[in-house]
Amino acid sequence: MFSDRLLAWFTATLPDLSVRFAGRAQARVYRLSGGHIGGRFGRGRVLVLTTTGRKSRQPRTTTVLYAKDGDRFVVVGSNTGSERPPAWALNLAATPRATVQLGRKHIPVLATELAGSERERLWDVMNDMYGGFGSYTQRTDREFKVFALESE
Repeated sequence: MFSDRLLAWFTATLPDLSVRFAGRAQARVYRLSGGHIGGRFGRGRVLVLTTTGRKSRQPRTTTVLYAKDGDRFVVVGSNTGSERPPAWALNLAATPRATVQLGRKHIPVLATELAGSERERLWDVMNDMYGGFGSYTQRTDREFKVFALESE
């Protein structure tokens, strides 16, 4: 029935749209305040990530929870457990050069998708910092990409 398909689409799409909208709004506030507002989400720290759109080739900006691993920033492409990965993760996979903003500082970075024991170790670090990632895994069969962002 049409209404069932519409409801299924709406239920699947609304969380993605709301996360995207919130991320863009938070990025704008973060940038305007130099990171004084919007720099934390619960216990987690937030950075502003600007990638290159894989289709549009235009800059795409959002906020992302991160952890530090030495000089690297570690980010997880969870998209709150959606079946679809976040656009920024797909963008990094297509074009690994990006920019991170921390406070008022802009840092050019190169993204590397992590695998194996390094991915597992840093997944645990991220999940310990922000326990939501563990609950997100219950919503999907997709394995979340974990990236290390290293300054160039």
